[in-house]
Amino acid sequence: MTPGSNIPLPTARVAVDVAAPVRLDVSGLLLTADGKVRSDDDFIFFNQPSGPGVTYRSGGGTTPDSIVVDTGALPAGIERIVVTASPDAAGQSFQGIEPTATVRGADDNSVIATFTPPQLGTETALVVVEVYLRNGAWKVRAVGQGYANGLAGIATDFGVSVEEPAPAPAPVAAPAAPAAPAAPPSAPTPSYDPRVAAPQAPAAPPAAPPAAPAPGNGKINLDKGRVSLQKNQTVSLVKGGRPLLSQVKMGLGWEPAFRGKDIDLDASVIAYDGNRKMIDSCYFGKLTILNGAIKHSGDNLTGEGAGDDEVITVDLGRIPPEATGLVFTVNSFTGQKFTEVAKAYCRLLDGATGEELVRFDLTGAEPQTGVLMAKLIKQFSGEWEMTAMGDFVKSRTVRGMVKPAAQAL
Repeated sequence: MTPGSNIPLPTARVAVDVAAPVRLDVSGLLLTADGKVRSDDDFIFFNQPSGPGVTYRSGGGTTPDSIVVDTGALPAGIERIVVTASPDAAGQSFQGIEPTATVRGADDNSVIATFTPPQLGTETALVVVEVYLRNGAWKVRAVGQGYANGLAGIATDFGVSVEEPAPAPAPVAAPAAPAAPAAPPSAPTPSYDPRVAAPQAPAAPPAAPPAAPAPGNGKINLDKGRVSLQKNQTVSLVKGGRPLLSQVKMGLGWEPAFRGKDIDLDASVIAYDGNRKMIDSCYFGKLTILNGAIKHSGDNLTGEGAGDDEVITVDLGRIPPEATGLVFTVNSFTGQKFTEVAKAYCRLLDGATGEELVRFDLTGAEPQTGVLMAKLIKQFSGEWEMTAMGDFVKSRTVRGMVKPAAQAL
């Protein structure tokens, strides 16, 4: 099988083996139509090896671990079983380690399909394949979606609660008086912080003076050079009468409003279909989506330094036809408000030349933890349009941006 391909299952009971040159942790998640587990009981792995219709089977280190799916025993409402894998060694990526999934008949061990995800690198966990229900029939699809923050990133993405391990107590030289109770935090502390640090993008070279767009909701193109947008203004990614169907990069940057104070913001992009239904999201925990058409540079934890803090690369020519809207967001994972942020902006670059095409500087910050920065919409003609947004939202994660972003399309 190849990424995205699917075949019908000839039997109700199948086993998915995942093998690699190193020991892997293999797991399965039972998902409803909204792509989430009903509870943590729907996460099947070595410490919770059985659930309704799904079983984890250990290979004991000599044969591959497996997830066995009995489609006839799955509860009503379960429409997908996602099979995942991650190297057993902490922090090890799939670089140079090609896992292979083999789908077999669980009763006769006959091979139904095999799949080896291509072009793996820094991923430390994978959604390998999924068994899913479509029009009353069960099928299997090759996925190969990589995560850079391990199995915990996959689990949290599908709605499983993952607790951060408690830090080891520091050694104490001598007994001390009990400390006074700490004041409650001003914002809730997340239970898991799957961060992947990445180098900052270099500062962009000085750009030519921008072309001035028409006021209000005026729409222009790129014929006159770089465009500087204001809120709600739109630019068509067309130059010389031809759509810009090539690789572009969305650079997002910010600085702390108070010198010496780190600002940890997260840039993301959410892809939607023509019915405003989310297809996928690309963020620090999922660095590649849509079969590599969208890629994230990784997380910047401070906001310090010149140039773009995080960059999202979009290959417009490879975006699947069903993905017609992309919304770029920024969130404060640690709860800092945008009133503590200075010089927040987004800018669209030509992916081939690095030339800045469009820029939007965020002004009038509000005391919120999320902002919808910009959207790219595909028109019926095939061309893409970028609109500056600058709408603030109360959300510290991209998950909370899905609904307001859909409403803004």
